[in-house]
Amino acid sequence: MGVGIVGIGTAVPPRILTNFDLEKMVDTSDEWITTRTGIKERRIADKDTNPSDLGAEAALKAIEMAKISPEDIDLIIVTSASLEMVFPSMAAIIQNKIGAKNAGGFDLLSACTGFVSSLITGAQFIRTGDVKTVLVIGTEVLSRFIDWEDRNTCVLFGDGAGAVVLREVGDNYGLLSWSLHLDGSGADLLAIPGGCARKPCSEEVLKNKLHYIKMNGREVFKFSVKVIGEVTEEALSKAGLTSKDLDWLVPHQANIRIIEAGAERLGIPLDKVAINLQKYGNTSTASIPLALEELIRDKKLKDGDIVALVGFGAGLSWGSAIMRWKEI
Repeated sequence: MGVGIVGIGTAVPPRILTNFDLEKMVDTSDEWITTRTGIKERRIADKDTNPSDLGAEAALKAIEMAKISPEDIDLIIVTSASLEMVFPSMAAIIQNKIGAKNAGGFDLLSACTGFVSSLITGAQFIRTGDVKTVLVIGTEVLSRFIDWEDRNTCVLFGDGAGAVVLREVGDNYGLLSWSLHLDGSGADLLAIPGGCARKPCSEEVLKNKLHYIKMNGREVFKFSVKVIGEVTEEALSKAGLTSKDLDWLVPHQANIRIIEAGAERLGIPLDKVAINLQKYGNTSTASIPLALEELIRDKKLKDGDIVALVGFGAGLSWGSAIMRWKEI
């Protein structure tokens, strides 16, 4: 059974924060940010906008494209690195906001690999025959987890959401193969260490800013450059394919140098790589659907194209999903 994407939607806040804006906030420059990351601007949610709001907006757009109603959704999987609350799940909050009254659901946490992991998981549920329609949502308001005095992290992240509807799409289409990995020995390289059970909110946590993103940029960069090509090749091989068969690479939008390294490893030109981090920055779980939606909107994806989605990030985690595209 082929399971694929039959609808996609995105949502981003209207406020744009440019590199020139950041020059006034921290010791940085547009040139420094652009040459090291490729990012020119990012979207920032206002104080009244939560991840579930962006996720619900993206979900309703995906549902509309799929030509179904919210009541047709059997399962909702939400992935996020900026949870609204420890519990209840964001799946429950979004389920209520969009009126998907017949859906079950849960949150799946895998940081920047989360969208790939969630798409793979949703496809497996459909393949069991127990559900017909799965809604996968990646949504972030990372701006609330950023130390705006730390120039090494505050320049990287942005807010946004993306959602897809998964359904059966016919044999030989949809998800062909996948590969997922974890290396928990690198858990502290990229983390929000405070605010949960390990280090509950306290004066110490606030004083040391442990409720913000902490990153060993050098080590995370080395890891990402290594795995982006490796895991894509591994997933392709499981489908009996090679990088020569690849029509589009849709990577997590972390850093332009990481993306360029992955494309070089795979031997594909950058004009076959979905890149929009210059507009949105690193939106974690939302970055892949944001980039994929642009390909669809610009009519660049063709029926039968081989597409690799690849995510990598905190955990350490990394994974790739290979799809044969069924035109929506």
